[in-house]
Amino acid sequence: MWWQAAHRKKWKRKSVARNPYRRYEVTEYQKEALKFLQPPEDITVSEWADKYRVLDAKTSAMPGPWRTEHTPYLKGIMDEFNNYETEEIVYVKPTQVGGTECLQNMVGYIVQQDPAPTMIVYPTDTLAKSISENRLQPMFKAAPELRKRFDENSQLQELQFDGMYLTLAGSNSPSSLASKAIRFLFLDEVDKYPGASKKEADPVSLARERTKTFHNRKIFITSTPTLKTGHIWKAKEDADIEKHYFVPCPHCGEYIELKWKQIHFPKEEGMSYADRAEFATYVCQECGCVITDQDKPEMLRKGEWRTVKENTKFVRKVAFWMNTLYSPFVRFSEIVKEFLDSKDDPEKLQNFVNSWLAEPWEDTKLKTNADLVMERQTEYEELVVPEWAKLLTAGVDVQENCLYWSIRAWGNYLTSQNIAHGQAFSFQEVERIMNLEYQMPDSTPLVVALALIDSGNDADTVYDFCANNSEWALPSKGSSNPMLSHYKLSKVNKSDSKAYGMNLVLVDTGKYKDMIAGRMQKKNGSGSWMVYQGCDREYAEQVTAEHKVNVKMGNGKVKQEWQQKTSHADNHYLDCEVYATAAADILGVRTLHLNEIQENEQPKKQETTQYTPEEHWISQNEGSWV
Repeated sequence: MWWQAAHRKKWKRKSVARNPYRRYEVTEYQKEALKFLQPPEDITVSEWADKYRVLDAKTSAMPGPWRTEHTPYLKGIMDEFNNYETEEIVYVKPTQVGGTECLQNMVGYIVQQDPAPTMIVYPTDTLAKSISENRLQPMFKAAPELRKRFDENSQLQELQFDGMYLTLAGSNSPSSLASKAIRFLFLDEVDKYPGASKKEADPVSLARERTKTFHNRKIFITSTPTLKTGHIWKAKEDADIEKHYFVPCPHCGEYIELKWKQIHFPKEEGMSYADRAEFATYVCQECGCVITDQDKPEMLRKGEWRTVKENTKFVRKVAFWMNTLYSPFVRFSEIVKEFLDSKDDPEKLQNFVNSWLAEPWEDTKLKTNADLVMERQTEYEELVVPEWAKLLTAGVDVQENCLYWSIRAWGNYLTSQNIAHGQAFSFQEVERIMNLEYQMPDSTPLVVALALIDSGNDADTVYDFCANNSEWALPSKGSSNPMLSHYKLSKVNKSDSKAYGMNLVLVDTGKYKDMIAGRMQKKNGSGSWMVYQGCDREYAEQVTAEHKVNVKMGNGKVKQEWQQKTSHADNHYLDCEVYATAAADILGVRTLHLNEIQENEQPKKQETTQYTPEEHWISQNEGSWV
């Protein structure tokens, strides 16, 4: 019968089911639903990028599949995103190191592996729209797995995906920052955000507030730095740990941090900036061998992030810092050329310090530069004592591998000139230099009356040396805290030292740096700070390696202090000049002119001393060093 035939047919369909163990056939609807219940792949952000990210020709110079090996230092930053315990990642970066791609890889990972409300904050709404159209959307369309999840009908600043949305906001629009709860927050180029208004909190604080409802939130903040008071530098300083990238030297194998001070290039005045830059190399701080651009790719691949500062064992906030020296896209010569083109222009130099060295910049109260020192050359050659000189003093800065020294001649009204400087490689060599006779043009000899020797490094050796040369040498130590006087005499209190009971000079380095910078501004003449004819450029660079900046204290007050213009700039000759000036102060250099006036007085007839306007001002203000 018909019903029997139908029953047999139905039974036959059941008997040929694909899976004999499955009682019921799975529908397409159920298959789609199961996709959302499937756990994400157990991969890191860098692994995801290598597997799924595709660079498009519109936004990348290297279109095609992403390869982390091209910028291996980004791996540690990206994978920190997968650390469950890390809540905030800070990336202080220069230009040309792939920082933007690092952020975009994290966003792509979220879309595919862990969908949740996400926000990226840019300096302005205009920039947010531009990046959405020209960088982010092309990225989502270029990668097949992202394209499947992306709704191409999305609004420009509200991109929709399967299971999440991505909001692109400008920091100049407080309403857009305060309207949504988000789990993942990205703050890009935070140092370009506008400051807080009276009506609203600052944009960074407003954006952070949006993440409060998520216990598993992640915040990624990145920027090139501007000032020490900027968002990114404060975030770095507040981090629980700070990491720098260390790479192995191809010659000695020691892991080193690439520092600007180790870049060497010719200093010959007759060469153009371009020619000098082409000979730029990196000198390993451990073995002294030369590292070239060709060595850098392999060094980067073997590099690793190492903790350089740790504030707590319970890490929630991790900071990463690096400079352009690590960039595989920028040669050492390009960096040097940029520096040479920028060094004499404060605005350009600030851009170099911020965007290339990734260091903060502060405007200076006292502006000095190497060119200003070179303008202070006199007609007297090296080793010749000017005819107006009354005494010689010296300063010695002790380093681990050498000793920097400088000798300065002093005359009336604090007139001074450097007559010699250099590097010595033993204390015996310093002793020989300080005991030489230096002659005036008429062959009148002068010797160094007093030399202050820095005892901050290898104090025992310095103490013994000064004890053996007590007629002209005293140990000294710079004070980082302001003193009531320019210097103070203390005593060496090491009972087992030859120098026990000997005077130890404590120097307020800030006061003497004020004096040097102030008098450097004066044109050559009475009361000026000068150098000999043919003075070398390295000396000039080191003497002006610091500037006076405003520093905000913990109590909110602002103080001014001397700091290096870049974190790794050599300032050894400046320290020498500070000690030489303090030595002159001890010998009473400020009253030299009074002795001359007294000698020239006539007992029978009182004569009025004639001062130039400049000398009169100096004599009236000689209690101040500036």
